[in-house]
Parts: sequence; structure tokens; C-alpha cells
Amino acid sequence: MLPYFRALKEVSGEAPDVFTQPFDYEAHPWVLQAAQDLQQKISTELDHDFGREGVETGLGKMMGVLVVKNREGQLGYLAAYSGRLDDGNQHYGYVPPVFDILDEEGFYRKEEDAITVINHRVIALEKEEGYLEAKASLASCSQAAANALASLKAVHKAAKAARNEERTLLQYKEEEDAQARLTALDNESARHHYEWKDANRFWKQEIELAENRLQDIEGPIILLKEERRQRSAQLQQKLFEHYTFLNAKGEVKSLGQLFDVSENKTPPSGAGECAAPKLLQYAYLHGYQTLAMGEFWWGKTIPSEVRHHGRFYPACKSKCEPILGHMLQGLNVAPRKQPQGPAITVIREDEHLAIISKPHGLLSVPGKGDWDSVSAQVKIRWPEAEGPMMVHRLDMDTSGLMVITKTWQAYHHLQQQFLHHNIRKTYLALLDGEVKDSTGTIDLPLRVDLDDRPRQLVCYEHGKPAVSRYKVIGYTNGKTRIHFFPMTGRTHQLRVHAAHHQGLACPIVGDDLYGSPADRLYLQAIGLEFEHPVTGESVKVWGREDF
Repeated sequence: MLPYFRALKEVSGEAPDVFTQPFDYEAHPWVLQAAQDLQQKISTELDHDFGREGVETGLGKMMGVLVVKNREGQLGYLAAYSGRLDDGNQHYGYVPPVFDILDEEGFYRKEEDAITVINHRVIALEKEEGYLEAKASLASCSQAAANALASLKAVHKAAKAARNEERTLLQYKEEEDAQARLTALDNESARHHYEWKDANRFWKQEIELAENRLQDIEGPIILLKEERRQRSAQLQQKLFEHYTFLNAKGEVKSLGQLFDVSENKTPPSGAGECAAPKLLQYAYLHGYQTLAMGEFWWGKTIPSEVRHHGRFYPACKSKCEPILGHMLQGLNVAPRKQPQGPAITVIREDEHLAIISKPHGLLSVPGKGDWDSVSAQVKIRWPEAEGPMMVHRLDMDTSGLMVITKTWQAYHHLQQQFLHHNIRKTYLALLDGEVKDSTGTIDLPLRVDLDDRPRQLVCYEHGKPAVSRYKVIGYTNGKTRIHFFPMTGRTHQLRVHAAHHQGLACPIVGDDLYGSPADRLYLQAIGLEFEHPVTGESVKVWGREDF
């Protein structure tokens, strides 16, 4: 029996009717049982610090299980981890990578070693005394030129100002001495003009000499860098060709082929190294019948991301969507949840604006392939309205109050109120866990996860400011009912601030991106307060609670 197959005994529940939709799923009972079995063995099988004992250096990993039947009909599962563990990608009991770039005898490591030799040669040449002296000489010459020309320019500027002043005094005098002086001033101006041109020419020649000396020495370095660039590009292309993926039909496509038809074109770093592609590839190669799959986080979270120990997460989109889109062909895969089109409810309106309640599951504006949205419904309901009407948005899974404009005047006025954070918004949420402090402020800057849109990351270097105040309303059965008051309006701001370990560490119930799925996302825009764009009166609206 192959070393990667792990038997499952006494499973509960019925066999899955369809294979797991990796981007939108709740773990099947058999997947949960396989994951529980694996979790009991991880600490003894893998000599890796997952950070569960409070060690600062520890770091968690995304793990995956694939429930299968072998050729003898025995039920079991395969296990995998995403990427590498402790600089290795081969661990007994965990399926191997789709392509082993760490194979010492493989083309990748050999060519990588050759490129490393070039790197070392470039570094050595750039440390040689002659190169450093030529580089310093060019820098010194450039600085001397800048200083000399700046000084000469200042002298000429002062002289020009003096000439202009003197010309003003002399222009109305007819004496011969005055005319002679004006001529002398003109001659001085011409002399300074040629003096400036000569100085520029001199320093240009000096800089060119210094550049030529540097280029003579730098020539071999430039050639080595170009060789490194070409070999790196060729190695990457060869890697894309050798990274090949099977599907259930037995068809094969390379990484390069898969991403040529995707939006990103070039495969992102780490594409093909996630647990799901590794599991499916191994199952197809060895004739296993694939039944269900799931990926869960194990260990300490990455500081910038929202990952909770032991929770299941959907596959990442930028790296896995093109790959799994191919690999799942031939399987009866569960469909993705299609956005529903429940109707909006009008709370109040006048000739300038309307306040509506958006149900959860309805887009604010149309997405790819989705026609129904708040935008579509309001344009049908108020066909005479002017302008875009949509002055702000709510996430599809968030319910609650939205203000819709019917005139350009109202649109521009409210747009400025949103821009300057003059509109007060209150959100009601149910959190999975008990928040310790009854009130507080969360300040965690956010940016999009470029490898897994639309997921957001906490990033202190490139993130945009994101601030949320909160007030706990009450606790029930280990959950917290809470009001959020966002001071900024970043994508997924409240969802990340609730779930992140530096925030409340209690994800919103039903948050399938940052927590666990449920029947809905328990987040509602419950209150709005703003200045009426025409009358100037204060408009305060409080919605009916959805949950």
C-alpha cells in the first residue's frame, strides 16, 4: 500500500453526492473526520514549529485532506500542506509536490546554482577597487559639476539683477557715458551667456570621461547581468512548461498554458504549491476515486492575514482558480452559490433621494455575469432619476441601509459627505466569540491581498488607514452582539477588524472569508445619519434588525 493513503474507519454520515466546490464549501462530515484524524498526528509526524505553544518564531500552515477510495474500494484520505515546511517539500505521509523544484538532480536546482554563481561573480566584480574608484569618481564629478554650475548660475543671476537695475537708471540719459555704459552691460550679458555655455560644455565632457572609465570597467558586469536575466527568464519558462496538471479526464495542461487564458497571464509566485492541486494530482496519478476535499489552517496565524487555528478556508483565487478550474474537469463538482436577487425595501424617499434596505445576498452593483443588483433594481424603480444613483455600496453578503440619489445635486452633495466622513454609519454584527472590552477602537491599516482578491490584509507599510469604533450590546451562547461605528470605509474593514488577532479576534458569524460559513453573514448596516443634500436637515434612520 502506498505510504500516503490513510484509512478511514467507521465514518459517519452519507457519502457526498458531488465533489467539493473548493471556492465555496462547508466541509463534508467525512472531510471533518479526516481532518480530525490528521490533526491528531501532525505534531508527531512533522518536526515543524507551528507556533501553538506561544513561541514567537512559530508559523502556521494551510493543510489539506482529500477523501478518496483506492482501487480496492477502501475508504481513506490523502494529506498535504501548502508550499514548503522548513525548506523541504517531501515529508513521509504527505503527498509530494506536483513538480519538485528542490530535486538536487533536477534541471531547476542545477540552473539555479549556475545563476547563483553569476550572482556571486557580479557581487565580486562590484566590490573590486577599480570599479568602486570609477563609480566614486563619476559621483564626485557629477557633484562637482552640480556645485560649480549652481555657483556660476547664482553669480550670473545676481549680475543680471544688477544690470537690470542699472539699465533702468540709464535708459533716460542721453550722455555719451551713459550709452557707453549700456553697451558695456550688453557685452557683460553676452560674456556671461558664453561663460555659461563653456562651463556646461566643460563639465559635460568631464562627466562623459568619468562615465567612459566606469563603462570600461563595468562592461563585464553588464554582460553578466544580462546573462543572468536571460537565464532566469528561460528557467522560469521551462519551469512553467514542466509544472503540469492532470484532470479527472486524464488531460494535461502546463502552468504556462493555464495562466495564458487567465486574467493574470503570468503565474503568481507559488502557483501549484497549494494543498488542493497537490492532493488532486497525486490522486489522479495513482488511480484514486476522489470524493471530497477541504483545507484548514493549523497553527499560528500570519501577522498580516486572518487565519484561525483549525478552521477551514476556501482555495485562494489568484493562484488556484485557473489550476483547479482545469483539474476539476471530469468531476461532478458542487456548483458555486449563485447570487440571489431578493428585492430591496424602500424605507423612506422624497424627490431627491431614497433610503432603502438591501437584503443580504444582493450585489450593490453588477458583477461579472451577474445582472441583478441594487443598481439594477433602483434604475427600474425610478427610471426618471438622474445620475449614477449609487453613492456608496455594501458587500453582497451585508444587509442594511443604503442611500440612493435621484438627482445630480443630491449625488454630488452626498458624495462629498462620504468623502469627508461626515456621514455616520452604525453596523450591527454577531461575532463568533466573546469580546473582552465593552467599548474600544480598532486601528489596523488594510490593503488587498494581491494573490487572493478580494481578501484583505493588515499591512502597516502599504495599507490604507482603517479605523473602527465598537460597543458591545450583549452576549449569548458564547457569541457577542455588537455595534460597529466605522470611521473609514475600506473594503471588508469591519470583517477584518473583527476577525484579526490584533483586532477583536472574533470573526463575524457566517464570514466565509475570515471565519466560518453559516446561513448568512451576520452583519447589517443598521443606522445612517447625514445632512439632507437640499434641505440641509439632519436625516437619521434606524433599520429593523435582521437577526
